[in-house]
Amino acid sequence: MTLPDRSAEHALVEDFGLRIGRAMGWPPMAGRTSGVLLLSEKPLTLGELQDALDASKGSVSEMTRLLMVNGVVERTKKPGSRQFVYRWRDDAWLGCLQHQVNATRELLELAESAQEHGKHLAAEQRARLRRMRDYYVFMTEQLEALLAEYSSRTESDA
Repeated sequence: MTLPDRSAEHALVEDFGLRIGRAMGWPPMAGRTSGVLLLSEKPLTLGELQDALDASKGSVSEMTRLLMVNGVVERTKKPGSRQFVYRWRDDAWLGCLQHQVNATRELLELAESAQEHGKHLAAEQRARLRRMRDYYVFMTEQLEALLAEYSSRTESDA
């Protein structure tokens, strides 16, 4: 197992399970999986993750998919191997922010479509849709600015 079961590291993985899982709206197992991969010195196979997390193959598979969708983990193949390995992305926080930008853009598209299709609604409902759209316009602009700023900061660190 790549991540020794020392109490400090185990506690850190459990902390990830609770805190990052809760903050990101992930199940605790996704937070624990992110903790194991973040702390791992090498990419891990699904089996190694199962052992490190003491979890089923299905659960680990589902959590790695969730983490890939959220932009923090990538799946690759070891050279000369048919087996996939999972690793914490070097640009994971950039990937995470990009995922948030993309999700917010989707919600902005929904708000714009709802506002367009809701023109026949009463004034109170139209106002709610307008406020929804205004919120997502604001959030998209702010998140895109944050993404650009963070991206330039990480490029200058490289």
